[in-house]
Amino acid sequence: MEPLVSIIMGSTSDWEVMQKAAKILDDFKIPFEVQALSAHRTPEQVVDFIKNAENAGVKVIIAGAGLAAHLPGVVAAHTSLPVIGVPCNSSISLSGWDAVLSILQMPPGIPVATVGLDAAQNAGILASQILALTDDGIAQTVKDYKAGLKDKIVKANDEFKKIHYEYKVN
Repeated sequence: MEPLVSIIMGSTSDWEVMQKAAKILDDFKIPFEVQALSAHRTPEQVVDFIKNAENAGVKVIIAGAGLAAHLPGVVAAHTSLPVIGVPCNSSISLSGWDAVLSILQMPPGIPVATVGLDAAQNAGILASQILALTDDGIAQTVKDYKAGLKDKIVKANDEFKKIHYEYKVN
């Protein structure tokens, strides 16, 4: 089984956030790999990873990083594969805003699809939606997942109807 998605992160401390992407991909039965690669501490390994990712069958890269958060942009600069950036909050960051802006504000020609702060689950879903463009099985899994989200809200509203207050009118 070859990975279709690579989940990479600038530090192992980002795993707490990034494992949410891994869970989605695992739930959707999409093969993936996980590794820590630092744009600053292991730049040679980052470049080697990028050069080999496409040949290894990878179709989407999810890159999480905190603080300066250069990893997603460095990866996007070296590949034509879609890169999804996950800004990760850090205990020593500016409430994660430094990571958000570093990933979001890419120069023209170097796009990084950026999800919200610590939103690795959405990165996993977005990667699945990209893969679904050419895989009917993944497309159906994504559709089923989204239908489940709707069902959750419908059920919640049914529960709210059972709650009684003197002035509640629904």
